[in-house]
Amino acid sequence: MVAGSKAGFKAGVQDYRLTYYTPDYTPKDTDLLACFRMTPQAGVPPEECAAAVAAESSTGTWTTVWTDGLTDLDRYKGRCYNVEAVPNEDNQYFVFVAYPLDLFEEGSVTNVLTSLVGNVFGFKALRALRLEDIRFPVALIKTYQGPPHGINVERDLLNKYGRPLLGCTIKPKLGLSAKNYGRAVYECLRGGLDFTKDDENINSQPFMRWRDRFLFVQEAIEKSQAETNEMKGHYLNVTAGTCEEMMKRAEFAKEIGTPIIMHDFFTGGFTANTTLAKWCRDNGLLLHIHRAMHAVVDRQKNHGIHFRVLAKCLRLSGGDHLHSGTVVGKLEGDRAVTLGFVDLMREDYVEEDRSRGVFFTQDYASLPGVMPVASGGIHVWHMPALVEIFGDDSCLQFGGGTLGHPWGNAPGATANRVALEACVQARNEGRSLAREGNDVLREACRWSPELAAACDLWKEIKFEFDTVDTL
Repeated sequence: MVAGSKAGFKAGVQDYRLTYYTPDYTPKDTDLLACFRMTPQAGVPPEECAAAVAAESSTGTWTTVWTDGLTDLDRYKGRCYNVEAVPNEDNQYFVFVAYPLDLFEEGSVTNVLTSLVGNVFGFKALRALRLEDIRFPVALIKTYQGPPHGINVERDLLNKYGRPLLGCTIKPKLGLSAKNYGRAVYECLRGGLDFTKDDENINSQPFMRWRDRFLFVQEAIEKSQAETNEMKGHYLNVTAGTCEEMMKRAEFAKEIGTPIIMHDFFTGGFTANTTLAKWCRDNGLLLHIHRAMHAVVDRQKNHGIHFRVLAKCLRLSGGDHLHSGTVVGKLEGDRAVTLGFVDLMREDYVEEDRSRGVFFTQDYASLPGVMPVASGGIHVWHMPALVEIFGDDSCLQFGGGTLGHPWGNAPGATANRVALEACVQARNEGRSLAREGNDVLREACRWSPELAAACDLWKEIKFEFDTVDTL
C-alpha cells in the first residue's frame, strides 16, 4: 500500500495580498462595489494595505485559520481589483473592492455598513480610511422598499407642482412652550410656506412634551390650511430613546391626521429608520429625514464615510426628504460634489462621473427618489442660486431666513414665497438666474414690501469659507 501525500492546513501568517489582491478580476453585475480612500502607515505597501481592507471587511483575519477549509473562500471573499494613486495627494490611494452578493442580508442597510466599515477602520496598518462610494447591485436593491412614497407621489398628495417646496425650521430650536411653538408654526404656514419643521434635537423635553407639541402644531396646520386653501404640513420629529416609543409617537401623529413626520436617521440608526419607513408606506405618511451627526463622519477628506454613501444608504433604508446642504448657506458643501449626490438621491440611473465624485454608475431599478432639502443659513438673496442649483424637485428651508424677518414670521414666510415665485417665473421665461437673479428680486421688491424688507436686512450677509471636503 502506497501512502498518498496531501496538502493539509498550514498554520501561520501570510500577506493579505496573496489572497485578496486580484488585479485581474472583472467585477460581476451582482457584486457590491466599494471605493475607499486609503492612507497606509509608513512602510506598508499600498497593495498589501488595500488587500487588508478587502480581507478585513469580508472573510479575512490576521492569520490563517483551519476553518477556511470548511467553506469556499473564492466564492465569498472580497477582492481588491484596483488601486489608484489619488491625484495631488501624498500617500493616498483609491482602493476598489468587489464583494459577492451573498455576503449581505437582503433589505438590511445595517448589515451592509457593519460589513464594510465595521472593524476595518481601526486597522493599525491604516493611517486613515474613507468610504467614498458604493455601487449597490440591482439584485440587492430589489430587496429594499426604499422611500415610503417618493417625489412624484408626494407632489400628488400635496397637489403642488412646478416649483420647489418651501419650508422653515422653527427657532429657537429649544425652549419654546408647545402653545408658542404652535403659534410660530401657524404664522409661517399662513404666510405662504408649505412646511414647517421640528429641529433635529426637539424630541420630548421638560419644556415641551411631544404630545402637547403634536396637538398644537396640528391645530396650526388645520387653521392655516383653512385660510390659504393649500395643503400644509409640519415635520413632527418622532425620534425617541427606543423604537417602541418612536412608533408610539408615529401612531399618534397618524391618529391626529398630520401628513408628514420626521426622523433623525443617523442618531436613531438604520434599523429604526427602515422600520419607520415601512410603517409610513403602510400608513400613508410622508417621512422627512434629518442627517444630524453626519458631519462627524463625513466632513474630513481622508477618514470616515462620504455623505454620498450615507445618502445612498438612506434611499435604500427609506425617506421621502433628506437634508443635503445648500452650497451657498452656512453649512459645508462643494457645488459639484453636492450636485453629484443630489442626483444619487433623486434620479433612477446615474452615470459614473469623477468630476462630481460619482465613482460608479448606479442603477436604482425604479426605486423611488428622495427629495433633497436645502437648509442652513439661507435667506432671500440666496433664492436665485438655490432654484438654479436644486431645481423644482427640492425643498428649500429658511429658518432664520423666515423667523428673522423684521416684521415677524408671517411676513418672513411671504417674503420667501414671493422670492421663490419670482425666480421660478423668471426661469420659466428664459432668464438666467445666475446672471439676473438679483435683478429679479429687486423687481419683485417693488410690489412686495415684505420681500423688500427682507432684502434690505440681509443684503450684506454671506458665508464665504473654503470648503473642507473637496474632490
